[in-house]
Amino acid sequence: MPVVVGIETSCDETGVGVVRDGELIGEALASSMDEHARFGGVVPEVAARAHLEALVPAMELALERAGITSADVDAIAVTAGPGLATALQVGLAAAKAYSIAWGVPLYGVHHLAGHVAADALAHGALPNPCVVLIVSGGHTSLLYCRDLVNDPIEHLGDTLDDAAGEAFDKVGRVLGLPFPGGPAIDRIAKEGNPTAIAFPRGLSRPQDPPFEFSFSGLKTAVARWVEARERAGEPIPVADVAASFQDAVVDVLVDKSLAACGERQCGDLLIVGGVAANSRLREVAAERAAAAGVRLRIPALKYCTDNGPMIASVGHMLVVSGAAPDALSLGADPSAILQAATLVPA
Repeated sequence: MPVVVGIETSCDETGVGVVRDGELIGEALASSMDEHARFGGVVPEVAARAHLEALVPAMELALERAGITSADVDAIAVTAGPGLATALQVGLAAAKAYSIAWGVPLYGVHHLAGHVAADALAHGALPNPCVVLIVSGGHTSLLYCRDLVNDPIEHLGDTLDDAAGEAFDKVGRVLGLPFPGGPAIDRIAKEGNPTAIAFPRGLSRPQDPPFEFSFSGLKTAVARWVEARERAGEPIPVADVAASFQDAVVDVLVDKSLAACGERQCGDLLIVGGVAANSRLREVAAERAAAAGVRLRIPALKYCTDNGPMIASVGHMLVVSGAAPDALSLGADPSAILQAATLVPA
């Protein structure tokens, strides 16, 4: 029963997870989000310094919660990309140091593969095959996955501009909501009417690429609608705008995901990433997937956002599969494209 420790430092969360025989036995998470909120976005150097301060205490706490010591660890996995360059370097340097000190192999993991693997911690082995919607602040992609650590990952479609989470943050700023915009919009949208404003659904015409995404036009449409009301001296119905915007995003995400399931004749859909925590997305996806006869899996809320357990989960899969570990010369790749569970050399 291999014990694998995972380290995640791709953005503003410092996460450590411990997985034994595929089950999570310990974790710790520290966030620097409050330090970034006053800037309206994540500041890379602030994030890196926060990782430096939080990583060792997080490691000690995760091991303590797991009831083990470093002598019980069989391998260490770490996010090697994509992400903020300085933030990735902190986690990677720490993982290399632990690998040397503990005498265990090192595995560099692709951050987005971690989001996929997070679902296995709650729901067991990943379906093979499955359609995966990764939707977060920096990424929106539809994937066709078989064995996550042994087979290539096929991109069915990606965002052509803003990711869904990025659009949430930008619209949140337009509406004067706190950063991050996703949770703020989710909260206030519950008080609004999602049909109040007919915002556009990007790339939803018959002639458009069926599995590509675009949210830049939607973001602009919201901004122009708000600006027009402000010029007219009219009040902004923030809850209605938030609810209408949110439904425009959710409609596109769910419809394209289920269309991909139909095109691939695949009965399993995974929705993962930070935006998978959105309550409206979870609600609409559950309703439409059931109607389409598609089995839906979404990780628990706390494993949608960045965390250490998801990286440990990939690491455990790699160890069990017999994958070769990485050399200590492994470097971070801030813009790594998802092709496999590990980083693929350019």
